[in-house]
Amino acid sequence: MTDFADKVIEFHKNLEYKGELKENIRVMNPFQKNEEILSILGNFYKKFFSDNKLRKIILGINPGRLGAGATGIPFTDTKRLSEVCGIESSSIQTHEPSSVFVYDVIKEFGGSNKFYDKFYINSICPLGFVEQNHKGNWVNCNYYDYNELFKSAKEFIISSLRKQIEFGIDTSVCYILGKKNAKFFEKINDEAKLFDKVIVFDHPRYIVQYKMKLKEKYIADYLKELKS
Repeated sequence: MTDFADKVIEFHKNLEYKGELKENIRVMNPFQKNEEILSILGNFYKKFFSDNKLRKIILGINPGRLGAGATGIPFTDTKRLSEVCGIESSSIQTHEPSSVFVYDVIKEFGGSNKFYDKFYINSICPLGFVEQNHKGNWVNCNYYDYNELFKSAKEFIISSLRKQIEFGIDTSVCYILGKKNAKFFEKINDEAKLFDKVIVFDHPRYIVQYKMKLKEKYIADYLKELKS
């Protein structure tokens, strides 16, 4: 019998984006034939999700290069992966500011075991995108940055969310990270009728970049909703 962890691992192993993209935009799929990330993925979910409990879902935007793009685990850089989750990664070392904030919330919630017992984190679009800028560098790109990208990604997003709900997700509420992200998610949810209620948080990246003096207030805001 498969449990929550098995379903998550199988889902990520089979993620494939088939939508059309402009020449300067590429899909970032950290799970495709990357043995270390697949190993991290398995170790993480087997450690925290080897059960069939119902969980609520928290959704970011899409994987970034230094967070889930490097470890396969949303909002978890290699430092948090090792020091907080007890899972080592050998060939990659990353520090992602959003991860720091998320794990501060997790700590105040009661720690990783208690938090992941109640919540599953992913992104509205479970695969990331990068675009080539005018200097020729490949940089992070959000699924909503271009209207044509959003239209292309929407079917993939809805299909991916429906598959994840089948893991054992409580659809009475969904937590969205980022106000702009939430605006686009509302269009998706209105069409697909996935979740009954949506609660929006300021995105961790925004908080650490612009509101660090108010970090404790934001942590309290997160905890108030997550514990209600």
